[in-house]
Amino acid sequence: MKTINNPIVPNWYADPEARYYNGKYYIYVTQSITDFHKQLNIDLLVSEDLVNWEVKTNIIEMNDFPWMRNAVWAPTVIEKDGKYYLIFATNNIYEDNEGGGLEIAVSDSPEGPFRGYLDKAMIGTIINGAQPIDAHLFKDDDGTVYLYYGGWGHCNVGIMNDDMTGLVPFEDGSLVKEITPDDYVEAPCMIKKDGLYYFIWSTGDWMDESYGVNYGVSESPFGPFKKIDRILEADERIATGPGHNGYINIEGTDEYLMVYHRHPLGTVEAGNRLLCIDRMNIGGGRIEPILMTSQCVID
Repeated sequence: MKTINNPIVPNWYADPEARYYNGKYYIYVTQSITDFHKQLNIDLLVSEDLVNWEVKTNIIEMNDFPWMRNAVWAPTVIEKDGKYYLIFATNNIYEDNEGGGLEIAVSDSPEGPFRGYLDKAMIGTIINGAQPIDAHLFKDDDGTVYLYYGGWGHCNVGIMNDDMTGLVPFEDGSLVKEITPDDYVEAPCMIKKDGLYYFIWSTGDWMDESYGVNYGVSESPFGPFKKIDRILEADERIATGPGHNGYINIEGTDEYLMVYHRHPLGTVEAGNRLLCIDRMNIGGGRIEPILMTSQCVID
């Protein structure tokens, strides 16, 4: 048994995406600042035991993205053919071709440095009403890499091509399909377990106590995903505004953990968000409500 203290580090961080590579756990995070125009890079937390974390700052070579003006956030990473690809959002775009959107970078190591992979944003337009933010890369059992993303209450999914430079067109020529479930706001996350696809997303307003996490289940990565339940929400005894999660499957076990951010009680700054880890009971088509803790005990 060991104990994970929450928050796992004292830094203001948000939007965690967790991975396990080469014997280490990695959590890629937004530098959480209320004025998100000052969020200018992505940080990384590294651990071998889930208890002790090393913080690595500014893991992207941002000079490779000369069109980036501000608002760098919400990273996701996937390994493919020995390379590590990181997708993140820039510039908080509101119209097509403003410069920015979803960017992609690549590294030989999960710790970076990540260098620009294209000479433009990978997705720089508004498709199906989805602002190009909050990307999540999911690799299926057959190696297919799916990209889920979207804010403004819309979620799209596409399939990454073999060289990870873009999306494979569907039969109708479209690059993405909208799969928005009820009560979706942002921050998609996909877990596959025992042949079922558990789709998790955030709802409410990230700046207040209404923020929380819902889920749905399907036999297909394209859904449909009907909302089953809210599994993470404010707790007046612990914290408020929890959401935008990733997850960890502890290596060699059937134990799952949710990695998420939350606001400490009494905070007045929207950017004051802390990274936490708590147990997630998942299986049989269900995810049980997650109990937020100050100390998460794992086997």
